[in-house]
Amino acid sequence: MWDAIIWAAWIISAVLFLWMFVDFLGVNKKYDEGVLLSSREGVDDLFGTGNNGSRGK
Repeated sequence: MWDAIIWAAWIISAVLFLWMFVDFLGVNKKYDEGVLLSSREGVDDLFGTGNNGSRGK
């Protein structure tokens, strides 16, 4: 019984790892590193990138 639970836990862990790895590759292709490291992602999308903090005014 315990052997089956242990195997199931390892299989679930492997599936989760593969899912996260595939998602990592997709996000890495879709977004530039500067966007991923930016703390203003939502602000950049809403107000543009060239306003220097003027919030669209």
